[in-house]
Amino acid sequence: MPEPRPSLALTASLDDPQRERDLARMKRLATGLFLLAAVVFVVCTLVGTEHGAWIGYVRATAEASMVGALADWFAVTALFRHPLRLPIPHTAIIPRKKDQIGESLGAFVQENFLTRAVVEEKLTTIDVPTRLGDFLAAPGRAERLSGDAAAALTALTDLLRDEDLEPAVAAIVERKLHATEAAPVLARVLELVVDGDRHQEVLSAALRLLSRFLHDNRVVFRAQLGDASPAWVPDWVDDRVFDRAFAGVQQFLDEVGADPRHELRRSYDDRLRAYVHALRTDPETAARVEALKKELLEHPAVRAWSGSLWSNAKGAVLAAAADPGSELRSRVTALILDGARLLRTDRTVRELVQRHAHGIAGHLVDRFAGDLAELVSSTVARWDTEETSRRIELQVGRDLQWIRVNGTVVGGLAGLVIYTVAQLIG
Repeated sequence: MPEPRPSLALTASLDDPQRERDLARMKRLATGLFLLAAVVFVVCTLVGTEHGAWIGYVRATAEASMVGALADWFAVTALFRHPLRLPIPHTAIIPRKKDQIGESLGAFVQENFLTRAVVEEKLTTIDVPTRLGDFLAAPGRAERLSGDAAAALTALTDLLRDEDLEPAVAAIVERKLHATEAAPVLARVLELVVDGDRHQEVLSAALRLLSRFLHDNRVVFRAQLGDASPAWVPDWVDDRVFDRAFAGVQQFLDEVGADPRHELRRSYDDRLRAYVHALRTDPETAARVEALKKELLEHPAVRAWSGSLWSNAKGAVLAAAADPGSELRSRVTALILDGARLLRTDRTVRELVQRHAHGIAGHLVDRFAGDLAELVSSTVARWDTEETSRRIELQVGRDLQWIRVNGTVVGGLAGLVIYTVAQLIG
């Protein structure tokens, strides 16, 4: 047997002291009318008809009032409990039929409210884009929503285990890098560099750095020449040879750096373009680049870098999300405000949102209507039986007490009419 589900407490908002007082007052009124009819009936019975024929009419009215009051009391009470605590069949209807009522209520809601036709008809009367745009454009709303998005992002990352994600992200990056051919990528990069003459700028910078390096280390190079020169060569000869050679190298570097049409630059440009062509057409060149790429990817430093991608990205994003003045938060806020403006002013966006609102709402209704109906029925089924009956009586009991009052009055009038007709016939 399945284990019984625990009872679910009803919300405390259904407890209304004013409703309780009104219900108690109506019960006293209905009971008082019954007691009044009973007193009148007893008095008329004791007095008898010797004091006039009118006694019979009053007695018949009081008698019918008591019958009507008792019948309606039984009917109203039978909804919520057994009258006089007697297990009379077909009484205590709400406690006994609570689960069936919940199922019927869920089916009623599903069939009459949670249908595509009803929802779409309602949406035709609502300007969805304007309402959504006004909501997003309310003062401070975009900032709050960006903050809520940041909080949600932080909560989501807290649920994720870094020790699981770090190797997963590293594996994805490495797999993607291994699957990407290096030669076409390198060829495209070099093409962009050559087309923009960036390679000549790189050469000029390299020449300047080399010239500065030689100048800063002039003494070191002179010492190297002295060590390599034969001992019988005088120092002044070494100095002259070194000065002429050093000056020639510096002059050459300066000439290449100053002349954009220098032969070295043209040769450099031709060789680089030829290399780009080889990367695209020569399998051996592409294979060498691919082997170099694999060697780099296998290097421990590269592996450590790929393993730290998740932690670094997560830390940077969370830090930006937590800072109200960060560029990320500012961009999210601006994006929300731009969306609000488009929703209120751009006709294309408005028509798109209004049209898709129908489709989305219809899909949600078709997908979740049964689940919502099940939620209603299962929630009602988990309510405590006696508490449910009491709360429902508290909500509608005052109006139901009018049935007792009306039954007393109508029953008395019916009894009076019947008695009068009987007297006329007799």
